Amino acid sequence: VEMARHMTWRLILILPTIVAASIVVFAIMRALPGDVVLVILSGSGESVVSPKAREALEEEIGLKDPLHVQYASWLGSMVSGGFGGRSLVSREAIGSIIARQLPITLLLTSYAVLLSIVISQPLGVLAAVWNNRWPDYLIRVVTLGGLALPNLWIAILVILILLHVTQWSPPIIYASPWSSPWTHFQMMILPTLILVWEYSSHLVRVTRSSMLSALSQPYITTARAKGVPEHFVILRHTVRNALIPSITMLGLQYGNLIGGTLILETIFGLPGIGRGLVQATLNRDYPVVQTLVMLMVLLSLLVNFVVDTLYTVIDPRM
Repeated sequence: VEMARHMTWRLILILPTIVAASIVVFAIMRALPGDVVLVILSGSGESVVSPKAREALEEEIGLKDPLHVQYASWLGSMVSGGFGGRSLVSREAIGSIIARQLPITLLLTSYAVLLSIVISQPLGVLAAVWNNRWPDYLIRVVTLGGLALPNLWIAILVILILLHVTQWSPPIIYASPWSSPWTHFQMMILPTLILVWEYSSHLVRVTRSSMLSALSQPYITTARAKGVPEHFVILRHTVRNALIPSITMLGLQYGNLIGGTLILETIFGLPGIGRGLVQATLNRDYPVVQTLVMLMVLLSLLVNFVVDTLYTVIDPRM
C-alpha cells in the first residue's frame, strides 16, 4: 500500500513539472531572436517581404494572437492529442513528424543505455576490486576522458580520422534495422559508441564508489571472517547493494543522453528528434520546437519514474 501511494504521488507530481516546463519553453522560444515569417516567405520565393504579406501570414498562422492565447491553443492541442498542431514552415502535422523521428531517437538512446549498462557494471566492479592497482588506474583514465571530452569534438574528430585513414564515412541515407540491418548498423555504431563513452563513464565511477563503500561495511568483514568465498561476497552481498546509486545515476543522466542526441544526430545525418529539433529551432518553428522539447522532458520524467520503481525491486526496504 505504501509503495502504491508513493508511486501515485510521483505520477501526480509529473503533471505540474510538465506544465512548468511548457511555460518555460514557450517563453524562451518567443524571446529568441529570429522571425519565422521571414523564413516562410523567403522559402516561398519572396525576395522583399511587404508589410501586407507579413501581416496576412502572421494572421494566418496565429502569431497576431496574444501570447497567452497562443500558449493556451498550443497546450490545448497537446492535451487533446494534436501534438501542438502543425509545423508553421512545412504545414505538416506535428504528430506525423514525431511518428517519423521518434523511433530513430529511441533506437539510438536504447542502444546507448543497454550497451552502457553491459560495459559499466563489470568495469565498475573490477575497478573497486582492484582498487589503486593498474586495472583501476586504467579504467579511471578512460572514464575521465569520457567525462571531459565533448561529444561534438569527438564526433568530428572520428569522422575526420576515418576519412583520412580509411577513406570511409558512415552512410548518409538512413535505413531502419528491418529494411537494411547492415546500413543501419553503419549509421548507428559511431554515435552509439560516442554516447556510450560518456554515459557509461558516469555509471562506472558511481559503481566503483558504491562498491568501495559496500566493501568497507562490517557485514562484508563478517562474511570474509566466516570463510565465505570472495567471489560470493562480491556478487551476492556487495554488487546488489551498490546497484541503487548506479540506477540513480542511470536516471539522472538520461536527460544528458537525450541532449547528446541533438548534436550527434545532426552530425551523423540521423533523421531523429534531435536533428528535427535543431532544424526547427533554426527556422523558429515554434510549435514543433515546443512539442519536441516537451516530448524529451516527458521521456526523462518517465525514465526517472521507472528508476524510482526499480529501487523497491532491488531493495524492498526502500
